[in-house]
Amino acid sequence: MPDTKMSPSSVPVGVDTTRASIARVYDAFLGGKDNFEIDREVLRQVATVAPEVTDLAWSNRNFLVRACRFLAGQVGITQYLDCGSGLPTAENTHQIVQRLEPKAKVLYVDNDPVVLAHGRALLEENEQTLFISADIFKPSEVLDHPEVREFLDFGQPIALIHNGTMHHYLGDDGPGVIKQYTDTLVAGSYVVLSHFLDPETPAHAKTARALEERFTHSPMGSGLFRTYGDIRAMFGELELMEPGLVLCDEWWPDGPRVKPLSQIEECIAGGVGRKN
Repeated sequence: MPDTKMSPSSVPVGVDTTRASIARVYDAFLGGKDNFEIDREVLRQVATVAPEVTDLAWSNRNFLVRACRFLAGQVGITQYLDCGSGLPTAENTHQIVQRLEPKAKVLYVDNDPVVLAHGRALLEENEQTLFISADIFKPSEVLDHPEVREFLDFGQPIALIHNGTMHHYLGDDGPGVIKQYTDTLVAGSYVVLSHFLDPETPAHAKTARALEERFTHSPMGSGLFRTYGDIRAMFGELELMEPGLVLCDEWWPDGPRVKPLSQIEECIAGGVGRKN
């Protein structure tokens, strides 16, 4: 668990350090330093029912890395719309894809002031990267943003990334949120999506429900564990790339599995869909 003495060296204007932030909680789960005591409290609460809960965050991040390598290296996608990008604790989307496609453009969307502060720093060092503030659960707020329309060419394929975001959407129409995004994308575009999973087997369902109870009743207030069917519905009519919607750790792993997955690692799934 992260050192409880860690905290950002300065507090950006507008940050409420008495309320947990999704981005900063995720940063704490990955062992980062850009989080506050209230964010680490979420980690401590969830760890009471699953001490290895940080595996969730690493399964999610490692899936993103592999998915981005696929899109940049195999498909040659050069435009990325990363919704709910979070903090730069580990490799970021632009670092992954620009290593393989140097001209790739990455637009990050978040509305956390700490994340935005880091975003401004990114802009200073990388003109192929843009950061905007918007509510990712209101697609029109993102898609109608003038900087988004100027930076990305919607007449060409775009990779939409919703990695570890939709389980924080508490509304009833998650598929509708994603569809509003995909309706604006041309054929040949892709969607990367991961989500907390209720595997619906007796042992794992119990773990998923216990984790969900801790997440939703923590200072963060969200973190739903949906079923495979619920998550698959978010891809709509997109064609799922092999191996389909699977556990994040089972989506094109980097090598043979030496040790079995933990119960926690079996509670997050991901997939990559293509618009035809």
